[in-house]
Amino acid sequence: MPIWLYILASVVKSAVALVVLLTAVAYTVWLERKVVGHIQNRWGPTRVGPFGLLQPLADGLKLLVKEDLTPPHVYKPLYIAAPLIAIIFALTSISVIPFGNPIMIGGYSIPLQITTDVNTGLLLILGVTSIGVYGVALAGWSSNNKYSLLGGLRASAQMVSYEISLGLSLVGVLIMAGSFSLHDIVDAQAGHFWGFIPRWNIFTGQIIGFFCYLTAAYAETNRIPFDLPEAETELVAGYHTEYSAMKFAMFFMAEYANMITVGCLATLMFFGGWRGPVFGPTILKAVLPLFWFAAKVFVFLFVYIWVRGTLPRFRYDQLMAFGWKFLLPLSLVNVIATAIAVTW
Repeated sequence: MPIWLYILASVVKSAVALVVLLTAVAYTVWLERKVVGHIQNRWGPTRVGPFGLLQPLADGLKLLVKEDLTPPHVYKPLYIAAPLIAIIFALTSISVIPFGNPIMIGGYSIPLQITTDVNTGLLLILGVTSIGVYGVALAGWSSNNKYSLLGGLRASAQMVSYEISLGLSLVGVLIMAGSFSLHDIVDAQAGHFWGFIPRWNIFTGQIIGFFCYLTAAYAETNRIPFDLPEAETELVAGYHTEYSAMKFAMFFMAEYANMITVGCLATLMFFGGWRGPVFGPTILKAVLPLFWFAAKVFVFLFVYIWVRGTLPRFRYDQLMAFGWKFLLPLSLVNVIATAIAVTW
């Protein structure tokens, strides 16, 4: 492929991925408000646009034009850098995620991901997302507020603790696929049992690994029942108490972007990625893999929201004990069992 075509394709893919991701972030907020509203026997957004579909636009405009207050007691360099760190690394991790098989344009194979297929794609995602904890921790420290500081400390301990279980929960999948490449992991899930049950990892012995991944993902993204860093009952709003306007919005954009990234990774690792029934004319065969991928991510996000509307918040000691005394040993057991099963 000529270098100019490679650069052009990368720029176009980056722009499309950014627009799609930010739109998905906005409408995940709308979806959460609607779903939780119906769970609690209320309507959620209904006023702005049909079914409240323009509510994300109204919220964005409100936060954009709202006065941005900077309290005099904060440490300004890190106070300003914290939301930027959170949103930049949340958006960066999507760059190595493949959304489908490569497509042919003008005789050239164009991969449906921003970067080429790197063999260390999974490690890059885990590394980039783990750096996001600095945004939360620095926000808590730089605010010079006791509630913010406690929220930042909670976030640091929680996210570092559950990062270990999150990584170990994926080791079983890596053992079965024999590769770190996300494309190879999806290809290893091709085919069916008995002609109709997909050979997805969730059906081939990684149900424990998926449970560990799902639980650790909730903690990593600070979502109920693990939203201790921003627990309003005792910390006002936690690490972002002193933030307003777009700085405040950046933290929530990062949270929902991380949710989408976690959903994409779960789809690739446990649910066969973009694999699903493909039929019809050529253009439909090209579109259906993208549809299956998006549908699986949507289901994952719906479960995220469903859990928020169902479960109460853990106490902090329960949170840490669950991570270290139950989830980490269970992840290790899954790794050992998978290794034994593969080498048997």
